[in-house]
Amino acid sequence: MPGFGRILTVTILALCLPSPGNAQQQCTNGFDLDRQTGQCLDVDECRTIPEACRGDMMCVNQNGGYLCIPRTNPVYRGPYSNPYSTPYSGPYPAAAPPLSAPNYPTISRPLICRFGYQMDEGNQCVDIDECRYGYCQQLCANVPGSYSCTCNPGFTLNEDGRSCQDVNECATENPCVQTCVNTYGSFICRCDPGYELADDGVHCSDMDECSFSEFLCQHECVNQPGTYFCSCPPGYILLDDNRSCQDINECEHRNHTCTLQQTCYNLQGGFKCIDPIRCDEPYLRISDNRCMCPAENPGCRDQPFTILFRDMDVVSGRSVPADIFQMQATTRYPGAYYIFQIKSGNEGREFYMRQTGPISATLVMTRPIKGPRDIQLDLEMITVNTVINFRGSSVIRLRIYVSQYPF
Repeated sequence: MPGFGRILTVTILALCLPSPGNAQQQCTNGFDLDRQTGQCLDVDECRTIPEACRGDMMCVNQNGGYLCIPRTNPVYRGPYSNPYSTPYSGPYPAAAPPLSAPNYPTISRPLICRFGYQMDEGNQCVDIDECRYGYCQQLCANVPGSYSCTCNPGFTLNEDGRSCQDVNECATENPCVQTCVNTYGSFICRCDPGYELADDGVHCSDMDECSFSEFLCQHECVNQPGTYFCSCPPGYILLDDNRSCQDINECEHRNHTCTLQQTCYNLQGGFKCIDPIRCDEPYLRISDNRCMCPAENPGCRDQPFTILFRDMDVVSGRSVPADIFQMQATTRYPGAYYIFQIKSGNEGREFYMRQTGPISATLVMTRPIKGPRDIQLDLEMITVNTVINFRGSSVIRLRIYVSQYPF
């Protein structure tokens, strides 16, 4: 009948054969001897064998064995079911079934698939895809009748052939040039301070800290492998912050080349040896820094009464406008007023005098001046007295030393 070939029926009957001279009976595989009845009874392997069938296979007990069939298999009728029998539906009593010949036990071998195979709906053994059931922790490759497990890069297969263990690349090969940090399944390379990781993720290249900012050092930044340092020009020392420069006072430390007749004047980053002042005719020297023109000398009529010598220093590129020097009258006479002006030395229009009071004025720098440079200005104070019809003047000869650096 149609469909009969789709149902697998395997019958195994045990023969209990008495041994000559011995009343004990023996049973074939798949049967156990019932000592009360002396008969061989079938063993239900589906109950006695744990996980007799795996995956989506269903265990079906057979006489003397068992079968693993897909759960989607058509209804299984068992080894003794009659595929030709049909239910009675006629109006007459059903005829008695014909007597059949005695059914002597027969021995047959069940169809059992090898390990790694299972029976399909057509009663054929087909390969089991073990990879479907997650037998491998990471990578699985199905092969006929079995499977093979492998691991991703950065892992190694354990002895069980299924699980994977992380490989510590830093301990085995240490691919990094400087510092290696192991991670799960991989590794990362790190660089020492002062170095940066290259594009290949393995090598380290020196980091040029001096290129990051021009304000890293006050004067000069010197790059070195893995670090940097700040340097100062001659005449300066590096402060404890390792970036700022401070002037060395050569005059105070007697680290200068001035003679005994000269005066050492300290500058930012250096010093000046100033010769004693010379008072040209008709002036007379009345102190270390002052010359006077006597009133009784006819040659002094149109000359300033006194010339006072002063020295000062400014840093190169000083921000402007900046008040740098103050000048004022030492004595105020009744009815007199004072006029302040730059008499000479201001050809570049870098300074001007701003009167700040009746008897005082301030020298203002209007343009930044780059050093090193020496400037001499004659600052004149004119005294006018209308009561006694008097007009006279005094001069401060200001020598300005502009340093080479802005610090």
